[in-house]
Amino acid sequence: MENTVTVGQRFPLTIKRLDINGAGIGYYKRKITFVTGALPGEVVVAEVTAVHERYLEALTHRVKSPSKDRIPPVDPLFGTVGGIELGHLAYPAQLAFKRDVVAQSLAKYKPAGWQHYDLRPTIAAPEQLHYRNKAQFPVREVDGHVVAGLYAPQSHKLVPLTTFATQMPTTMRVITTLCGILEELKVPIYDEKRNSGIVKTLVVRESRSTGEVQLTLITHTAKLPHQAQLLAAIAATLPEVVTVMQNVNAAQTSLVWGQDSTLLAGKPTITERLLGLDFALSPQAFLQLNPSQTPTLYETALAALDLKPDETLVDAYAGIGTIGLSLAAHAKAVRGMDTVPAAVADANQNATANGITNTHYEVGTAETVFPKWLREGFKPDAVIVDPPRAGLEPAFIKALLTARPKKFVYISCNPSTLARDLVKLTAGYRVDYIQSIDMFPQTARCEAVVKFTRR
Repeated sequence: MENTVTVGQRFPLTIKRLDINGAGIGYYKRKITFVTGALPGEVVVAEVTAVHERYLEALTHRVKSPSKDRIPPVDPLFGTVGGIELGHLAYPAQLAFKRDVVAQSLAKYKPAGWQHYDLRPTIAAPEQLHYRNKAQFPVREVDGHVVAGLYAPQSHKLVPLTTFATQMPTTMRVITTLCGILEELKVPIYDEKRNSGIVKTLVVRESRSTGEVQLTLITHTAKLPHQAQLLAAIAATLPEVVTVMQNVNAAQTSLVWGQDSTLLAGKPTITERLLGLDFALSPQAFLQLNPSQTPTLYETALAALDLKPDETLVDAYAGIGTIGLSLAAHAKAVRGMDTVPAAVADANQNATANGITNTHYEVGTAETVFPKWLREGFKPDAVIVDPPRAGLEPAFIKALLTARPKKFVYISCNPSTLARDLVKLTAGYRVDYIQSIDMFPQTARCEAVVKFTRR
């Protein structure tokens, strides 16, 4: 068969569009080909990296005719690490792409009336570089040096990073300084192949408003050699670090965090200020990663919800209560839930710290707690959801369609699961509009706020 394609083979390809992960799409002998690093309208020489029955994967070997939207990559490591997959695409084109990702997802799942949805132009981020307030980097020993960074795509080869286009500079400086301290003190670093050593991952979060930095050392064992010297060195060289936490994860798993955390130094939380409120953050609590764009996301959701002072609100997948507490002043009462106990403790503490008395947060999944409230006779006027990438659980959707609150807003961080959920949700609700918002410039990720009207 002269039609067989082999890995390493090169051929010219015209790129039609980008897929939802930011790879170029072309057709080679009628077979769909996903080409990393290629842009729509370009003719590239593609080099095959994987052959599948129904599609091919390839890299851009050379660009023969570039797109007018192609720019020099925003980071020298473009193409060798993930997290900047659109770093070669001009920003206005990134915004158009993110709206298109929503459209592609709708066309795939086809929820009721999808062809007529009002898909609004993507809201741009005020800062396209150095916006991420958190870095979670694996640590390894490479050629006798302690380094932290990201894995190369589809591999466990660590690419060391000291700066990165999307990270806030302080997060990178703290990680780099810490690698130097760990190396100097000869603290044993985790070795994946041998499943030995101690320090596995460094997690650093910076508060945009206070400048406080929170550091967590994720370790393979509870033992942390040279702990006293390590803490002394952190205090001496990194005074902005106000929390040092140790989290133990002995499992060989893709999950980064283990069950047990211990405060080694400083205070258990840092404070971030959003929409005029102070939020205490424990290390595992979820907070949006782009602090300069988060207020816009929440303000867009608040406008869509249009709460009235006599209405009750459910804030599902609440995290530390950022959304619900921001809305508390506009509502009669707010109830929320989250699966992370520390986040719920933060949410209730944040309510108290901000003098908010009409909110209540409890631990549990949205799909168990929400139906329980309904059985107890609670009838919310409004519901706002901000689920993780997996989207809404069927049991939650069922409960929502039973309760049929007058007002409903969905904040999505994954257009695919959003479109899937809309198939069921449109049984009880009409989609007024979908507003895409760029929370992650230089990446293919897209957030969207959906405003619904009850049918």
